[in-house]
Amino acid sequence: MILIVDDTPENLISLKKVFEKHDFEVDTASSGEEALKKVLKNSYVLIILDVQMPGMDGFEVAEAISGYSKAKETAIIFLSAANTEFKFIAKGYSSGGLDYITKPVDMNILLLKVKTFYRIYEQNRKLNEMQKTLLEEIEFRKEAERKKDEFISIASHELKTPLTSVKGYVQLLERSVNKGDTDTVKKHLNKAQSQLEKLNSLIADLLDISKIESGKLKFNKQNFSIDGLLDNVIEVMTQSNPEFKIHKKGSVNCEIYGDEMRIEQVIVNFLTNAIKYSPGTNEIQLTVNVENDELYVAVKDYGIGMLPEQLNHVFDKFYRVEETSQRFQGLGIGLYISAEIIKRHGGRIGVNSTYNEGSEFYFIMPTNLRTEV
Repeated sequence: MILIVDDTPENLISLKKVFEKHDFEVDTASSGEEALKKVLKNSYVLIILDVQMPGMDGFEVAEAISGYSKAKETAIIFLSAANTEFKFIAKGYSSGGLDYITKPVDMNILLLKVKTFYRIYEQNRKLNEMQKTLLEEIEFRKEAERKKDEFISIASHELKTPLTSVKGYVQLLERSVNKGDTDTVKKHLNKAQSQLEKLNSLIADLLDISKIESGKLKFNKQNFSIDGLLDNVIEVMTQSNPEFKIHKKGSVNCEIYGDEMRIEQVIVNFLTNAIKYSPGTNEIQLTVNVENDELYVAVKDYGIGMLPEQLNHVFDKFYRVEETSQRFQGLGIGLYISAEIIKRHGGRIGVNSTYNEGSEFYFIMPTNLRTEV
């Protein structure tokens, strides 16, 4: 938008009509004081400013505008009928003017200058947008690279931990076998098996990430009983975590169309996280129901919970809550994989959480969606 500042109404009207005729958006001010008030409220691409005005002259207005952070880059063209000497023209440029035109004004010349300025302004605006986009892309790539390096470091550590444990138990097994201590052999075998299951789970997550990235995560969808699935998962989780009581609330009594193994993977991830991030507690609630042909499954714990700013990132790839990453093991990809699984079932995933009170992870999905998502 162009702001025309002139204390002569005839000049304002004529200039406004000419610019509007050429599709420029125009605003006017009849004094320097009025112009400053408008500059504070509105954004202008160009100000055409009369030099001779009562009160504040054009030079004073330009110097005041240059002091406003919002408008200091706004271009100014001075118009002057009386002050045509070089010292006044020089003062116009030093006051922040882009150009200095003497009256009577040749409208064709003024229009040409304004159109040229607008063309340059548009080019600069597009260049600035491109530069901003490029800088954002650079920052995004740098952050992605940082996350990748951090993930590789975490993955190396997480994979090394069970491998080291298995190696230690194998050495202990060798000694126990030589001694003929069957009970100790069984104990070490069970512990080695537990570590191998952790290792297998980590490798499975890494493979799933690779498949998601390449678009090759496959699904074997068919009808299955969600109640049967939940009962089996609760039984297995309770056996491996006998200190926790998992309360199931609700039932479905119908079959769901989907990949049973993948849906189980999501629920196991929810329950595993609920147990992991609930030290000092021993109860978890699992809720299930169907409403309007949509399955709802939620796992609620009473653990450490999360802060509001963490909730927006919890399903991001490689995201780990900073203050818990040293206390709890994990790659930070389980929830990301779960979100992708539910998304591919035409559903949505979410979380409600209160810091120091617990979290409730849930997903909602159609019960009979048979088209590929």
